[in-house]
Amino acid sequence: MTMNIKPKLYTLSTCVHCSAAKRFLKENNIEYDYVDVDKLEGTEREDVLSQMLEESDSRRFPTIIIGKKVIIGFHEDKMKEALGL
Repeated sequence: MTMNIKPKLYTLSTCVHCSAAKRFLKENNIEYDYVDVDKLEGTEREDVLSQMLEESDSRRFPTIIIGKKVIIGFHEDKMKEALGL
């Protein structure tokens, strides 16, 4: 049984680890929200980077937030644990 938590991802469109994290969630039929930070411009990008820093203390990608758990990088085992898989 999975927890009813919608993960939030901060990603880069060109990042292989970011793509792997999205693929993992899709393969496990988990809905998620994400933002490709590199596709944003100007103040929108700065706002998202500030929000990312507040939530995770990091500007590394991918940054995955599942409930109160923050995972930096693609770590399938940590994601499974956070999602209750």
